[in-house]
Amino acid sequence: MPSAIPSAAYRGDDALATLLTEAGTGRSPADVRALLAGVLAAPEGEEPAAWTVLVGENLPPALADQLHALKAQLAAEAPTANPGPAQRLDDLRAALKRRDLDGFIVPRGDEHQGEYVPPRAQRLGWLTGFTGSAGNAVVTTDHAAIFVDGRYTLQVRSEVPADLYEYRHLIEDPLADWIVAALPEGGRFGFDPWLHTIGWVEKTRAALERAGILLVACEDNPLDSVWQGQPPAPLTPVVPQDEAFAGESSADKRARLADELGQKGIAAAVLTQPDSIAWLLNIRGADVPCTPLPLSFAILSADASVELFLDPRKLAPQTRAHLGNRVRVRPVEEFGAALDAVARGSARVLADPTCTSAWIVDRLHLAGARVERDGDPCALPKACKNAAELAGTRAAHVRDGAALVRFLHWFSEAAPTGTLTELAVVERLLACRRENERFRGVSFDTIAGAGPNGAIVHYRVTPETDRRLEPGSLFLLDSGAQYLDGTTDVTRTLTVGEPDPAMAAEMRDRFTRVLKGHIALSTARFPRGTTGSQLDVLARLPLWQAGLDYDHGTGHGVGSFLSVHEGPQRVSKVGNTVALQPGMILSNEPGYYKTGAYGIRIENLIVVQPVEELAGELAGAERPAPMAGAERPVLIAGAERPMLEFEPLTLVPIDRALIERALLSDAEAAWVDAYHARVRESLSPLLDDAARRWLEQATAPL
Repeated sequence: MPSAIPSAAYRGDDALATLLTEAGTGRSPADVRALLAGVLAAPEGEEPAAWTVLVGENLPPALADQLHALKAQLAAEAPTANPGPAQRLDDLRAALKRRDLDGFIVPRGDEHQGEYVPPRAQRLGWLTGFTGSAGNAVVTTDHAAIFVDGRYTLQVRSEVPADLYEYRHLIEDPLADWIVAALPEGGRFGFDPWLHTIGWVEKTRAALERAGILLVACEDNPLDSVWQGQPPAPLTPVVPQDEAFAGESSADKRARLADELGQKGIAAAVLTQPDSIAWLLNIRGADVPCTPLPLSFAILSADASVELFLDPRKLAPQTRAHLGNRVRVRPVEEFGAALDAVARGSARVLADPTCTSAWIVDRLHLAGARVERDGDPCALPKACKNAAELAGTRAAHVRDGAALVRFLHWFSEAAPTGTLTELAVVERLLACRRENERFRGVSFDTIAGAGPNGAIVHYRVTPETDRRLEPGSLFLLDSGAQYLDGTTDVTRTLTVGEPDPAMAAEMRDRFTRVLKGHIALSTARFPRGTTGSQLDVLARLPLWQAGLDYDHGTGHGVGSFLSVHEGPQRVSKVGNTVALQPGMILSNEPGYYKTGAYGIRIENLIVVQPVEELAGELAGAERPAPMAGAERPVLIAGAERPMLEFEPLTLVPIDRALIERALLSDAEAAWVDAYHARVRESLSPLLDDAARRWLEQATAPL
């Protein structure tokens, strides 16, 4: 459980000032209040007392008590009232009119184009009520629309008022077409250049200009001007990531990447992705939910030095020492001037067009830089995990698997009673994971979909939507955890007691087809140079054969105690030029969703591994199921190309009650049995007798 916080009453600023002086912190009550404004704008996290290091290290208990008391008082005083969605829309339109704008776009992302954004940047949610991880709202003087992808077509209708916004598909209904139809020729359409990539701006500007519409970069965000009580930027401690987990020093990473920049004649690379910066500098933070990131920008120079732009108050003395004298920490307010400096002399400066804001690229151009549009130099080395990172993630998956088995044992007894709700399940699973000392929070908000809620791909349970698990129904549980040594993500579809006889045959058919696709991807062998998009069909084919499909990707990259959604690799219908390489971790998660009835998804994390050469006398032997370590298969002798395969990392039983054995080939059934044998062998030593007996039954051979 999170650390217990003392509940002393706050004795006032004079008493706090005395305690601060006696402790030699050099801080005043005003300093502390300013710190706490940022602390309260960040996630609470699993270590709610960690922020006090920003005041000082080894604080006296009396001072620590008063700091927590002041935090509690300020949290209670925080305003919670906000105007309704219609009033917010009216206020935004009034702000646009003052700026002579006929329309404006409100994206889900922040200045870093990240999936998880702090409360300050949750503009789309504040305006519309939409809580999904991707989308845009477009507002004109008399129309408004919200654009989401296939994951959120059901969710958006339950969260966003239909009388205020049109629902549009992000892919099927091009946003620029809607703007052109909504605005007259000569119209002025605004955007915040910090919140959109240069690629988006150039594409959208070209489309609008053909219709005589001007795309206008706003100096400040009109929505921010009407958002009453908008939170400040988050403020949480930046801490070193132990090199035992990172597997490589920051200095070595910087030298390696800087050498590559120098060989290309590039003076510097602008880094805008906080997970890239965290990986490069071996640091972690807690500025956003679910991902251990300090929000920051950085400039990596060809001499291996780094300028790091963040609030200096986030750095404790140990972190400054960890960064060393080759990393210069500067306030974010100095970022623009630093871009000007690095651009001098028409220097070649690298910026990733897929994640760098238009504001940054425009600033570099205006300062005279020759901007090299290329991928983030950290992305590929970060994706290819080293030996220490792989050892850590394997260990994390063993502990996570044991927590899931303890949960599943409880679920098998509690769910059939019909008394469980989605929220109760989420709380129980979190409690099971919290028993591990290296647990640092969930890696995303748990998706716990009972019955028809399981058909909402990225469903998030709330007190208003909390649904009871009905006996005979299906329950989709997609969850993950952040551990100091690895990040997990696993989905299992479970029966609540015995499947409903009226739908049991269909449920088993759909579940088994999803399982067949999962096995096909997990057992794939492919030559080096193969991309995830070339393998995607393997996971879909069993569903396609029955006229079925799913409207999401099959696999995303996963970080090492970093983002659960990591690039540049992926498995998807969408084309991808990044070849799969050894050490890359991906998810394998085909699914099927029947609107209004149930959802099915089976997800393991897998890691790309080279296939080893087999002894000649075994040439022609049947390929065994792919497993880790000594059980991993090896290539038949005589192969003409280097080959790769996947090693499963996730260790959680698959619900055997939903498997239609007749639909599985003998090889597929053997894979299930071999996988379950490995789960049983790996997890049994970590379980008590009752959970171990349940696991033996759950992993019995088909």
